[in-house]
Amino acid sequence: MVTKAKKEKETPPSPPVQEPSELPMEGQEEVEIPEELAILPLKEIVIFPFMVVPLMVGRESSIRLVDDALLAKRIIGLVAQKDTNVEQPGPDDVYRFGTAGLIHRMIKMPDGNVRILVQGLSRVRFADFTSTTPYLKAKAEVVKETRKGGIDVEAMHRKILDLFNKIVSLSPNLPEEAYVAAMNIDDDSKLTDFIASNVNIALADRQALLEEFDVTKRMELLLGHLQHEVELLELGQKITTDTKTELEKGQREYFLRQQLRSIQKELGETDEQTQEIEELRKALEAKALPEETREAAMRELDRLEKMPPQAAEYTVSRTYLDWILNLPWLESTTDSLNIADTRKILDVDHYDLEKVKERILEYLSVLQLKSDMKGPILCFVGPPGVGKTSLGRSIARALGRKFIRISLGGIHDEAEVRGHRRTYVGALPGRIIQGIRNTGSNNPVFMMDEIDKVGMDFRGDPTSALLEVLDPEQNFSFRDHYLEVPFDLSHVMFITTANLIEPIQPALRDRMEIISLPGYSPSDKLQIAKIHLVKKQLNEHGLKKKNIVFADSALEKIILDYTREAGVRNLEREIAQICRKTAVRVVEDPKYHASITTRNLHEFLGPVKMFREDRMIKPEVGVATGLAVTEVGGEILFIEATAMEGKGGMILTGSLGDVMKESAQAAMSFVRANSDHLKVPSSFFEKHDIHIHIPAGATPKDGPSAGITMAVALASLVSGRKVDNTYCMTGEVTLRGKVLPVGGIREKLLAAVRNRIPNAMIPLANKNDFEEMPEEHHSKIKVTYIETIDQAWKLVLLPKRNKTTKDSK
Repeated sequence: MVTKAKKEKETPPSPPVQEPSELPMEGQEEVEIPEELAILPLKEIVIFPFMVVPLMVGRESSIRLVDDALLAKRIIGLVAQKDTNVEQPGPDDVYRFGTAGLIHRMIKMPDGNVRILVQGLSRVRFADFTSTTPYLKAKAEVVKETRKGGIDVEAMHRKILDLFNKIVSLSPNLPEEAYVAAMNIDDDSKLTDFIASNVNIALADRQALLEEFDVTKRMELLLGHLQHEVELLELGQKITTDTKTELEKGQREYFLRQQLRSIQKELGETDEQTQEIEELRKALEAKALPEETREAAMRELDRLEKMPPQAAEYTVSRTYLDWILNLPWLESTTDSLNIADTRKILDVDHYDLEKVKERILEYLSVLQLKSDMKGPILCFVGPPGVGKTSLGRSIARALGRKFIRISLGGIHDEAEVRGHRRTYVGALPGRIIQGIRNTGSNNPVFMMDEIDKVGMDFRGDPTSALLEVLDPEQNFSFRDHYLEVPFDLSHVMFITTANLIEPIQPALRDRMEIISLPGYSPSDKLQIAKIHLVKKQLNEHGLKKKNIVFADSALEKIILDYTREAGVRNLEREIAQICRKTAVRVVEDPKYHASITTRNLHEFLGPVKMFREDRMIKPEVGVATGLAVTEVGGEILFIEATAMEGKGGMILTGSLGDVMKESAQAAMSFVRANSDHLKVPSSFFEKHDIHIHIPAGATPKDGPSAGITMAVALASLVSGRKVDNTYCMTGEVTLRGKVLPVGGIREKLLAAVRNRIPNAMIPLANKNDFEEMPEEHHSKIKVTYIETIDQAWKLVLLPKRNKTTKDSK
């Protein structure tokens, strides 16, 4: 009999081998089971009838139970616990079915625990618990089994023995004697109990076998568990065999490879891997590398040398060394430090943009005086189409440096900037290192477009990764996750572009030098079209000057009536459309010549696309013209106000932001507070609701600069006086009636000129901003400076006309 001791307070190992008892009192008919039994709760073990099992008893209550049982008939109830973590189980913590067991021996251990040898007698149902102290007691009802014979049962008996034989042969914990013992059991019930006791079956499944009183059904349940156990053991053996075979194969290949290398060395021959390793070693030794990078590369090369080429890591290490070798760690281009030539290049490539050109010349001058100067971080901010990206190319050409451009728009993954770690499949460095590698120089002009459109999600915040890249005090030791060694970016001239400055993270904005590129005036666009755009489109469409000529008046009409933008991108598209239509006619008639004038412009571009609202509006009550700045430059806004019978409420529409709504509230409060000055009865506001609307309702609008315009529109509405439509205005208002300065004056005034509005009102504090207007436009608009709302009212509110008899008709 092979047995193993079981401690009640410990998790048992794999099931011990348990054999049917050979003691004289084996059958339950020879032992009378008392009607009431003391219950011994068991952890992680189920005792089956006729099995002899050693148990270690450690609970104080359980030790007392054993002592009392030895003084009586030695018969106790053996029941499994539902939860093994319960130290003092009650009636609800044990199963209702167990086994009546007979204690044969008891030995007290030196540590106070008790070791007992028990024999299962019979399946028992515990109906009612009669006591819980000092230990559990319950009414015991012996369960009678049901059986049936037949060929099916005999077949199951043989199948059970066959599966158990496989388990014994596959399991290292079961000796051959276990199968021999099973072969000697003819009784189906005892056979199922014996095998269930010795096979690795879950506690709940063992309990289910114990509670099944139909022997045939119990055999069917056991068959399923045995089949599952055989599959697990066979799979485990296969995994062990495959692992051992692979290990032995790898060791064999390693020793053979070492022997082959020794033989080839003696013969003066080398294999492909050895040759590749030697070539990499020579390349690394010849490559100019920082010391830390060289050490990391050599470590990786030594690691690569010890790998078999078939290993997955071999390709990863090989690719890493290729990146180390192909990056320009210490290679740089020589700057062409000629200020006069640089100025000429910038003037040829771009019209106007004097501030940007001056900043580049300053950079070159300082670089000529201090060669180790760290590269500046410039940020060009302006509406689309003003030449931000092309300006970067011109800077690179002027400096004689390589140029690389990446677009940051829509990037959400931090790894796009810092790269992926080599543990990832298909890992690569980030876009910064990739761009540096493509240029082959460590001091290129590196342009990052659309930095204001970088997003963030669960993969990280790319703008935070850019903080180190775009900081001259940190980027000399930029660490890409893929390279894991520092790369010096301090020699790179980084240029970023953005349409708006507000979306850029404040910490990132602080690291850059902001250079604003305002929108072009109509005269600027005319010069750009004549100098650059027409020539470019003629060349791209295969046309010559003899095929087409643009009149200045035609270009002006395209600018004013076919486009509405701060830049020149749409203007270039319209010129391209004319060139395409001309190309068709030239192909049909090689002698065709097109002279583009205002008269025939519609033949190429169709009817006018842009209608200027200033041509349609007349002086009206409750309508004032405001000025605003958008992504495409300056625009005019018509702010409308109307009144209706109500209870003094105010309605704001037009997709307005919180700041603009608050500005409307401030304007309304000032108008109500000065109703006497406007000769409006105070009861007007109590009996009417005011509705303020700003057209283009689908376009979001925000900012305080429309405050003066809303104050004028409200004053016009409540006083019944029309607003002079020759005036446009901008400025923030306060409850004291002050007009505060706002931004974007240049763009706003250019919008007024573009829309042919002759007069403008701006805050007095913005007087110096008027100087930023091109001088040729100073005569096209008259600017009035105001400090208070009263001044605006006096200037633009027209006096009421007395209705004549003719008018009344």
